[in-house]
Amino acid sequence: QVRLQESGGGSVQAGGSLRLSCTFSGLTRQRYCLAWFRQAPGKTRERVAVIDNDHIAENTLDSVADRFTISKDNGENNLHLQMNKLRPEDTAMYYCAASERGPYDDHEVCVGGEYKHWGQGTQVTVSS
Repeated sequence: QVRLQESGGGSVQAGGSLRLSCTFSGLTRQRYCLAWFRQAPGKTRERVAVIDNDHIAENTLDSVADRFTISKDNGENNLHLQMNKLRPEDTAMYYCAASERGPYDDHEVCVGGEYKHWGQGTQVTVSS
């Protein structure tokens, strides 16, 4: 059974930083995708950043370019999202997600594909 647990959310003033973490377990394939999503009240869910098992990472949301960085610990089942220069519009519930990929699925499936496994989410609130 795949499990994901987020931590590190909280309240911060605009311009501040937060580091989200996600501990995951239960993935059985060596090839997989990990991602951070967020959803603000009344808005659609957004894919923020993705990284695959080869550590190929990218932001998938223009508004977080040069502010957010996704990373994964080597040899450890920990995913992170370093968020700097936070803005009030970054306020949302942040979710980590995982999905295993097939032997012929390239990195693009992490960018545009569906994610099968989800954490419970951690709230990030940025005040002005």
